[in-house]
Amino acid sequence: MTQDVDKMDHDSRGDLAIRTLAMPADTNPSGDIFGGWVLAQMDLAAGIMAAKRAEGRVATVALDGMSFHAPVFVGDVVSCYAKVTGIGRTSMTVEVEAYVERGRVGADFKVTEGRFTMVAIDGNGRPRPVEIVKN
Repeated sequence: MTQDVDKMDHDSRGDLAIRTLAMPADTNPSGDIFGGWVLAQMDLAAGIMAAKRAEGRVATVALDGMSFHAPVFVGDVVSCYAKVTGIGRTSMTVEVEAYVERGRVGADFKVTEGRFTMVAIDGNGRPRPVEIVKN
């Protein structure tokens, strides 16, 4: 990554990219929300932020790290916050944090976080340069 964008003027969580409700169809055999479902929501959030920054199509090329801190339950409101933390020639690093609001009232708390590498692609699915923003 060649451009450090950690100093962007965002809340430490990043920007809200997705908010959704965890439903019974999203559970694992133990009755908790399946980790893969949470990962999918986070991947969507990373894609939304990267596509906005790249001003076009992007694809996930890596999940560099994922930490689950607490389970997600049916009925939790899941919010994914994302921020671009690095930009290379064709790729971006996007940090994503997922929070839940339990019982739809009160404070939320972090349940998982991950770092995604996204690549900007053209109409043929080939990597394309990401424009460097001059401040």
